[in-house]
Amino acid sequence: MALQPLSQDTHHTGELTANRIRHDIAQALELPEDVLTNDAQLLDHGLDSLRLNTLAERWRAAGATVRFAELAEKTTMAAWVALLVRR
Repeated sequence: MALQPLSQDTHHTGELTANRIRHDIAQALELPEDVLTNDAQLLDHGLDSLRLNTLAERWRAAGATVRFAELAEKTTMAAWVALLVRR
């Protein structure tokens, strides 16, 4: 199955919020957003390095200063929100 690019809709303008991060991850993993609880282990939901890199690039384009390795270190919703929202 080929990884589809994330859509470029107006939901993705402006600063990163917890809701936007959840939306982006759900879209990348092709899951409903309500599946992604704060303690959700994203690897268990299908996160792989290609999807992680796609998300990192998207968030950098939105102004985040985040590296792939930082995201790969802790792969839960709560960890990513804490990392991205403060930047």
